Amino acid sequence: WEVRKKTLGEHHPDTLCSIIGIANALYGQGKYAQAEALHRQCWELRKKTLGEHHQDTLDSINNMAIALHGQGKYVQAEALYRE
Repeated sequence: WEVRKKTLGEHHPDTLCSIIGIANALYGQGKYAQAEALHRQCWELRKKTLGEHHQDTLDSINNMAIALHGQGKYVQAEALYRE
């Protein structure tokens, strides 16, 4: 994702997709906190770029909730699922 970030910019959709791919790989390895951090970073960037109500931004919220759920942070995950 570093190459895409340098070439396309931090807010480019392809760069953000790379972040999601890394986060999903970390989640698959059971590294839920690291996955959550990347999903949160992606959410922040999408919120700034696309707005709070864009489908991709909402997908990022769901991804964060899944990562929180994997960590056993059920109350926080539920709050995000309800957004």
